[in-house]
Amino acid sequence: MSTTKKNGNIDETEFTGKRILVTAGTKGAGKAIFNRLLKGGASIVTTARTVPDDLKPEQFIQADLSTKEGAIKVIDETLKRLGGIDILINSLGGSSAPSGGVMVLTDEDWANALNTNLMAAVRLDRGMLPAMLAQGSGVIIHISSIQRKMPLFEATIAYAAAKAALTNYSKGIAKELAPKGVRVNTVSPGFINTDGAQGMINNIASKNGGDKVAALETIMNSLGGIPMGRPAEPEEVAELVAFLVSDRAAYLSGGEFVIDGGSVPTV
Repeated sequence: MSTTKKNGNIDETEFTGKRILVTAGTKGAGKAIFNRLLKGGASIVTTARTVPDDLKPEQFIQADLSTKEGAIKVIDETLKRLGGIDILINSLGGSSAPSGGVMVLTDEDWANALNTNLMAAVRLDRGMLPAMLAQGSGVIIHISSIQRKMPLFEATIAYAAAKAALTNYSKGIAKELAPKGVRVNTVSPGFINTDGAQGMINNIASKNGGDKVAALETIMNSLGGIPMGRPAEPEEVAELVAFLVSDRAAYLSGGEFVIDGGSVPTV
């Protein structure tokens, strides 16, 4: 393979001919993953509930993937536009549940967390797998979280439980699908320096005299600390994903790859 310097050390032909769907690819780590694979030459589409300003119409499908209807729309339009699918990256995730612990969470809060962080991936996998199995090849990545091992009861217990279920599900289907030519892996990030994270930092700082450095420390301490002393950049997560979906990782399946700067203190 040739390597050019136009995009740094990125091989701009590595994903040429690969048909890729990245969910939630308009913000944060999902956007970084989308951009990284696009620079590698992929034919790629992404999804979100809100139409972005910086994507071509053929690169975007507007849908709410927390619903069955949204998943069906994305499956149908992706296969129609790309003519098939080689790589599926389930990047959608997040929590809108209120803080206050388990007693403030309603059935709706739990359903929202499960639909967004688990069922969206399950539905898309189920819809895309027939095309992958028919061609005897494919790669699926599930973006989980270190919170599946380190749930924070104050605000994200439902999110953490859903991500734990996603990781378990991912491991299970990896064993089933590997003999059929489809590799499945999980990527579990820790704290990522996204726009959302900056919003958290700003909110905490505004309540504590405007000290953003102290606010960042508060967040990192809530995770038990980050030995590397900083959150991950979205592009660092994207680079790991790019490796895992590439031919360079052809023997990797059924794994969970943690990218957290050392936050998780257990083996």
